[in-house]
Amino acid sequence: MAEFLTVALVCASTLAAPDCSRETALDVAVAPAPTPISCLMQGETLAAQSGFVRGRETYLKVACERRRTAALRPEAEAR
Repeated sequence: MAEFLTVALVCASTLAAPDCSRETALDVAVAPAPTPISCLMQGETLAAQSGFVRGRETYLKVACERRRTAALRPEAEAR
């Protein structure tokens, strides 16, 4: 399983970059990535292939997140 997630966010050009997030983005694409470098490279590829970015109206922000895994609760392990 890939350790990272590439998160490509397409945000309105009127939105400041620090405010661009999964919640405020116009479009979001997520894909697994094995390393941080491949994560960053993959973000631009995702956006280019999807056609999400539309001229000066939007911009692309790429974030790399560590994949979260659910820890088993002790009572679940005992069953």
